[in-house]
Amino acid sequence: MSHNLQFYIDGAWVDPITPRTLDVINPATETAFAQISIGSAADVDLAVAAARRAFESFSQTSREERLALLRRIQDVYMKRYDDVAEAIRLELGAPVTLARESQAAIGAGHIGQIIKVLEDFEFDHMQGTTLITREAMGVVGMITPWNWPMNQITCKVCPALAAGCTMVLKPSEIAPMDAIVFAEIMHEAGVPKGVFNLVQGLGAEVGAAISSHPDIDMISFTGSTRAGALISKAAADTVKKVHLELGGKSPNIILDDADISKSVASGIVDVMQNTGQSCNAPTRMFVPRQFRDVALSTAKEAAEATTVGDPASPDIYMGPVISDLQFNKIQDLIQAGIDEGALLVTGGVGRPAGLNKGYYVRPTVFADVTPEMRIAREEIFGPVLSILFYDSEEEVVRLANDTVYGLAAYIQSGNQARAQKLSRRLRAGNVYINNPKLDLNAPFGGYKQSGNGREWGVWGLEEFLEIKGVVGFEA
Repeated sequence: MSHNLQFYIDGAWVDPITPRTLDVINPATETAFAQISIGSAADVDLAVAAARRAFESFSQTSREERLALLRRIQDVYMKRYDDVAEAIRLELGAPVTLARESQAAIGAGHIGQIIKVLEDFEFDHMQGTTLITREAMGVVGMITPWNWPMNQITCKVCPALAAGCTMVLKPSEIAPMDAIVFAEIMHEAGVPKGVFNLVQGLGAEVGAAISSHPDIDMISFTGSTRAGALISKAAADTVKKVHLELGGKSPNIILDDADISKSVASGIVDVMQNTGQSCNAPTRMFVPRQFRDVALSTAKEAAEATTVGDPASPDIYMGPVISDLQFNKIQDLIQAGIDEGALLVTGGVGRPAGLNKGYYVRPTVFADVTPEMRIAREEIFGPVLSILFYDSEEEVVRLANDTVYGLAAYIQSGNQARAQKLSRRLRAGNVYINNPKLDLNAPFGGYKQSGNGREWGVWGLEEFLEIKGVVGFEA
């Protein structure tokens, strides 16, 4: 039975209190391939009440009980792996290879990582005669985005379960189908009634109801900086904890001792992954001015080699962007780059040649970008790279940090010690030196308007824990 038009509340699939539906659009075809129900504050009330009831018992479960639950979730997730990947391919327009090998895979990675973390995590320690203990935060409201949907669901839900929290999840209404599959996984794995609840809906309705709900103890949100600020304001009256993972405009610093061509080419590949729809994408590339010519020729060649088209094809690297709204925003910013005098190296406004339907954007590279240009300051969230040239290391540090964001930064260098020293000067929550392997136990999160708190691994678990001191615990 399809659960597309239902919510998952208190261990059962239920109909919305007030029936309303929303089409789910496949961005590759611009046509609806499914419908979901969208909820209201009344549906949120039911879900929160279920989570509140369940918290009494679930928060008192043992580490071993929660480990057993997470291992069952892991087993069912792997059984439903293809369903997760296919849902993301359709709703996001993610190329099939990306959907399987990155989008669905990182969900499996987070589940496995939190199991490892929970096996060894120390919830209690003595400080003299005082017990310092970490306990479940409470009922958590989770609001997740569309761009890496399963990544954000698993890196919130699974650490919260490991901590002993209960939760209400509102996924993005634009890409909601993988969340339905995930709720089915949770049900089959035997998550206790009320521990995990799913309510679909709009941010202005369901998201707002979650943010201000008096019986929710914590909000964990991933999305735009604008929405994060609104959520913080809505949560303030009830003084709940608010954890935010927001936007970015990440610098990619290529030092003069790096392999310039290799570094520029890999930077292009990174920006174009997921059609540029990643909050930590390295969208500002800084190149020493003396290497301008090689940077331009390499960037043009690499961007024009990016295969764009039908996400069902295994030969495609880049699919469409998520929606007409995003498409139009990106087109506006590309035109702004042209109008403000940046050099258009390749790409530009409009769809790629031969693609007349679908929200496809041309892989676009600008050079001679200056810091005050919109394309250097605003998060475009599309396949658009800005190249800025610099003359000294002092200058590039200043330029890299000249942003309201601080999610990630990237360094390319042939001198590891030099890169290490530079990493300490960058105001970002993550710094990546020379394209390292992904570390799911590294803290993920940002400085400044990129948010607060951290996700992934042990850092993600700690976000869902309160600290209690029991003074006089030992005589």
